[in-house]
Parts: sequence; C-alpha cells; structure tokens
Amino acid sequence: MRVVIAEDSTLLREGLTRLLAEAGFEVPAAVEDAPALLAAVAEHRPDVAIVDIRMPPTHTDEGLRAAVELRRRYPATGVLVLSQYVRVSYAAELLDAGADGVGYLLKDRVSDLAEFTGAVRRVGEGGSAFDPAVVSRLLVRRRDDSDGRLTDRERAVLALMAEGRTNQAIAQRLFITERTVEKHCTSIFTKLDLSASPHDHRRVLAVLRYLNA
Repeated sequence: MRVVIAEDSTLLREGLTRLLAEAGFEVPAAVEDAPALLAAVAEHRPDVAIVDIRMPPTHTDEGLRAAVELRRRYPATGVLVLSQYVRVSYAAELLDAGADGVGYLLKDRVSDLAEFTGAVRRVGEGGSAFDPAVVSRLLVRRRDDSDGRLTDRERAVLALMAEGRTNQAIAQRLFITERTVEKHCTSIFTKLDLSASPHDHRRVLAVLRYLNA
C-alpha cells in the first residue's frame, strides 16, 4: 500500500515515514505543506494520504482544506487526517463527501503502532477510521438533535463502527457476543431506514447518516 505524508514537523514526518516503512507500507513522498501534498498525490496516486490539519503558512486549517480537495480530485485515494485536537466541524466537513476512505485520528494515537497502521490500512481499503474521542463528540452533537430512535447500546455499536471495527472487535470491546452485535446492527439499519442493497455498504451509510445528518 502506497502512502503520501504531509506533516510540517520534520521529526514527526520522518518518524511516520520510518514507522510506515517498517510496517510494510511504501512511502513515495513525505512533504511539509499543502501545495506539495497536492503535487505529490497527483504524481504518485497513493492509496492513502496522511495529512496534518495545521500546516504552513498560517498553521490553521490548510491541511483540512487540502484533504477536502484531495477527496474531490482523487476519490480513489483515502485521506487520513491527524490533529492534536478534536474539532467536530473538521470531522463533519470530511464526511460531507461520504464516509468511504476517510479517517480522523488524534496525533497521540500514532504512538500505538498496531492501531495506527490498522487505521491506515482501513482507510486505504475504502473504510473509515475515526478516533474514539472524535466519535464521542460527534455522537453527543447528534444525540441533541436526534429523535431518540437509537438506544445507548446501539449508539455504542455505531460509534465502534465509525472507528472501523468489525463485529468481532465490537463484541470484544463491549463484552457481548457477535450474534448480539449482529442484532444491534440490524436494529440500527432498520431504525435509520437502510434497506439491504448490493450497491450500498450499510455500515458506512449508517455512520454517515447518523453522524452527519
């Protein structure tokens, strides 16, 4: 899997490059600003672009703007943004184009090699990977203007779906059986009016509809 990195901190940029290379990823480019990121993706067409939200020159949201542009120009390239902070508006903006191939992780998540590389792979394969803290903030926002159709347990299952977890991983995290997880998923799909279709991925649609409705 090919990964392009955009991070203005030299130390973190080189660390990410080495970490991913040791995990079996190919990193054809690691750059420090948004224009260089757009150029690198155009040249290398990676499976994933890892993007720091705050980059030069203003260190505000240049990375986010570039990430949104990448999703528009190169829908086949997954985009995983990194941030030191939880900003619900940033996550919502990334989800505007759908939940396929997108992720939002806090930078301290990078210290967990298995978690981080797993998130990169999920995004590169068209899945999603959202930090639990981001998901929690999104769910709190949605709970305020939802009609209460989902139970607390169903929200917990949906939150883990948004992190990109499988039914088995959800069952382990919540200390329930996979069969129970399947029942919760079926209930979520029903309550959110998501009928089975060979053309749609209901897990992705459930996350997108509930978090970004």
